[in-house]
Amino acid sequence: MASSNMPYAVRAYERRRLADALRKMILIRKFEEAAEASYMRGLIHGTMHLSIGQEASAVGSCMSLEERDKITSTHRGHGHCLARGADLGRMFAEFFGKETGYCRGRGGSMHIADVERGNLGANGIVGGGLPIAVGSALSAKRLGTGAVTVCFFGDGANNEGAFHESLNMAAIWKLPVVFVCENNLYGMSMSTDRSTAVGNISERAAAYSMPGATVDGNDFSAVAEAVDAAVARARAGEGPSLVENMTYRLRGHSRSDRNRYRTKQEIDDWAKRDPITRLFGMLVSHGVMAEGDMAELDGDAARKIDDALAFAASSPDPKVEEAAFYVYAGSGAR
Repeated sequence: MASSNMPYAVRAYERRRLADALRKMILIRKFEEAAEASYMRGLIHGTMHLSIGQEASAVGSCMSLEERDKITSTHRGHGHCLARGADLGRMFAEFFGKETGYCRGRGGSMHIADVERGNLGANGIVGGGLPIAVGSALSAKRLGTGAVTVCFFGDGANNEGAFHESLNMAAIWKLPVVFVCENNLYGMSMSTDRSTAVGNISERAAAYSMPGATVDGNDFSAVAEAVDAAVARARAGEGPSLVENMTYRLRGHSRSDRNRYRTKQEIDDWAKRDPITRLFGMLVSHGVMAEGDMAELDGDAARKIDDALAFAASSPDPKVEEAAFYVYAGSGAR
């Protein structure tokens, strides 16, 4: 298993961790499919942004992280939450506006935070997690904790001022942060070909004297290898890196997106590059898993989703008189 011809993930991680990575990717997929179905049935209100098709980016980027490490997330952040070990029941409860949710039902899909597991929160503001990640990394450096922060953001955020300010500050102070751009080719309905001057977003790393790499974001092994190198560099005190995961969301930007700017052929072509199928095929081909293991993983994930939905459905609603409690602003804030 030490052969250099093997994919990085097979060489770097033991069987248990690889099987767990696949399990998490399947859970993310089934969680979002169940969330989508709940929305269609009127059980969830508002909107949501699904990352179906991007699971390798979330899980692969978290493979090198330790318990002390942190992440910042995005409005398309369900996968990041689950990659860091979030509880399915509490996530669904947050979707359903229940008191047992991560934010007591006040935040919903775009504002889940799980600080105990190092998830500093999803963010409804495009690029909003970038300066938070820099602050987290600065804190780790000043306190000498050795922690690294992975900052997830989408391709749309790379044209925000917060992106450039955050990369510049992180580079000046050599902060232990890894900027992970999940480039799914569209900022809402705007193609990156029309919105971004550089061919690869990772090329912008050069302006801030940090390494930049673009990898196949649907290849779990490629993602894990690139982010692992960046995390090791950050932990060694050598400063930030920018990793661009080229991936694709198989659903629309949000639940109101009618997909009129994409062709069915494009979506179908990307569906053939499904990250879950690819990882499972790699593990089978290298003897890490057997062909029959997928059915078992699917069944286990389905049971966990059913249990989580039941927990959320049976959880209490917030009390009307406490609607303004547990929020950061408002006359009744605590």
